[in-house]
Amino acid sequence: AGGIDSLVELLRSGTSASMEHAAAALGNLAFDESNQVAIAAAGGILPLVQLVRCGTDVAKEKAAAGLGNLAVNDDNQVAIADAGGIAPLVEMVRCGTTTARQNAATALGNLAFNQDNKEAIIAAGYVDV
Repeated sequence: AGGIDSLVELLRSGTSASMEHAAAALGNLAFDESNQVAIAAAGGILPLVQLVRCGTDVAKEKAAAGLGNLAVNDDNQVAIADAGGIAPLVEMVRCGTTTARQNAATALGNLAFNQDNKEAIIAAGYVDV
């Protein structure tokens, strides 16, 4: 978990390049169920949502992919919504890079397994769920 804490810290205060790399690493780690829990416990969800909102194009792509992997976990689905992650992901589907749009759509699909999230996604203007 020490590595996860360090990566989350890079998301908060690293350079643009280190944020991109940290988001990519966390996204890869989030394929594992225990890491999904550890990343959330380390406070990784909010900085990933913030990167989706205002990171570089590459950081946005990586952050959306990471959120998509984290959103496989039921508790993380709620945490991502609580962190304000739905609206920027819907916006990314509309006007992100091709990769960002794909990653955001995947994240929204995973988030939509939660009924409250599904309703929020529709309310945010994304109806293809």
